[in-house]
This record gives sequence, C-alpha cells and structure tokens, in this order.
Amino acid sequence: MKTPRIFVVLASLFSFTALLLFGTPGLSHAGKPTVSGPCRQCHQPQDNLVRGTLVGVSDQFKTVQVAVGSLVWVVKYGDDTSVKGAQNIHAIPKDKEIGITFTGGEKNPYAVNISIKPPATVPPEKLVSLEEMARLVEMGPERGNYVLFDSRPAPKCTEGQLPLAVSFPFDKFDKMKDSLLPKEKNKLIIFYCGGVT
Repeated sequence: MKTPRIFVVLASLFSFTALLLFGTPGLSHAGKPTVSGPCRQCHQPQDNLVRGTLVGVSDQFKTVQVAVGSLVWVVKYGDDTSVKGAQNIHAIPKDKEIGITFTGGEKNPYAVNISIKPPATVPPEKLVSLEEMARLVEMGPERGNYVLFDSRPAPKCTEGQLPLAVSFPFDKFDKMKDSLLPKEKNKLIIFYCGGVT
C-alpha cells in the first residue's frame, strides 16, 4: 500500500520546520571540524574536504553520514558522485575511514568524490607472526626484549587486550610517545590494532 502523497509532503514540511526552529542535534554549521582525530596524524584540514568514519548511508535521502569526533556530517550524494576504493557507496563498510570532497559549503555539502582509506601496508620483514607473538608473550617483555602496545581506541582496550600490552591509542601517539616509547633503541616495539586499516 502506498503512502498518500499529501502525508509525505506534510511530514517533510514538518521535519524541515523543526530543523529550522531547533537545529540539528549534534551538528553545528559554524566552523565544523573536518578531520577526525586519527586522520589528523596524516592529514591537515582542507576546504571542501571532510575526513572521518562512515556512520551510514541513506538511500531514501541520498545522504552519507560521516563522524568527525562527536560531530556527524550529513553529506548529500548523487549518481554523479564518484567512489574510489569500493565498488559503490553501499560497499563501504560501516566505521571505515573515508574522505569526502564536496561542493556547496558546510551548510549544504554535496559529495563530488568519496575515497576509502586503503588498508595499511607493512613490509613483511616488519610483521610479527602469530606464532612469534605467542612465543614472545610467553617469555614476557623482559626476557623477550620487547614492548607490546595496543593502539586501538581506549574503550576497546578496556574490553580486553593481549597479556602485558600497554594501551597506546593511535590518535594519542604525539601526546604519549615520549612517556611510553622505550629509551633503549634495541627493544622490539610491537603495535597491534583491531585489524587491517
């Protein structure tokens, strides 16, 4: 059964009026941040480019929601929006780091291009195998001459982590490096996270 057209129009007008009167919860149209914490490690803010994690995609409203810290950008998209790094906009996994180049300013952003952060590549000689990690954990940091860092966000570390790992969230690297990184240059430093990013 189809919804009567008048109901859709009235609901849309009511929603639009409510947004004008009360604003959008969690959104600010005055100098919104455009780069999330982890992205700031490599990227500087740029005009008409927002970098954060994918919250969701709405087919009905043709919008992409991107979290930049606690703020969520809502960016319109269309058939002319190009997507790099995924087959299409719906193939982007939730919570994946993305960048959106947009037009229309921050009040009416329209996605021109959406790029997905590619998986990190680490040279094979710098990777620690699961077997080697198990051997080191069994030996302990002193005998194994290593330091093990959990680079996931702090809330994930509290859910559980590898034995003897030290919480060192990636987005806090610059703040914590002097106090956490070992002074001894011959120690093996191992970072792990929630998966390939």
